[in-house]
Amino acid sequence: MFHYQIEPRFNDTDALGHISNTAYPVWFEQARTPVFELLHPSLDVKTWPIILARVELDLKAQSYWGKPIDIETTIGKVGNSSCQVVQRAFQDGKEVAAGVAVLIYFDYQAEKSMPIPDAIRARLAEHQSA
Repeated sequence: MFHYQIEPRFNDTDALGHISNTAYPVWFEQARTPVFELLHPSLDVKTWPIILARVELDLKAQSYWGKPIDIETTIGKVGNSSCQVVQRAFQDGKEVAAGVAVLIYFDYQAEKSMPIPDAIRARLAEHQSA
């Protein structure tokens, strides 16, 4: 499991004073960086083999500016060429959001998915949720 902490900015709030629903996808993407490193350790975008295929987000409770948000990231199901990244956000110990992103191991020149190499699959397995 990976952990990432966000300090919400004032402009992350909406007119009601809550953290805006638009902040969580950005925060979750930032918290996926360790997963990107598992899939492509150099993080070199010129040879990037990852494409985002799907993002799901559930807002579970209100959250507010002035208190940190803790994000937990694990790996869900791993397929032949894709993997699920499962994320949960907490404020004051209360779950405030949850999400799943599907990343595909991808060949941009051929414009098609490719199998996740066994060595990368093994690294992903080390972070799979039960």
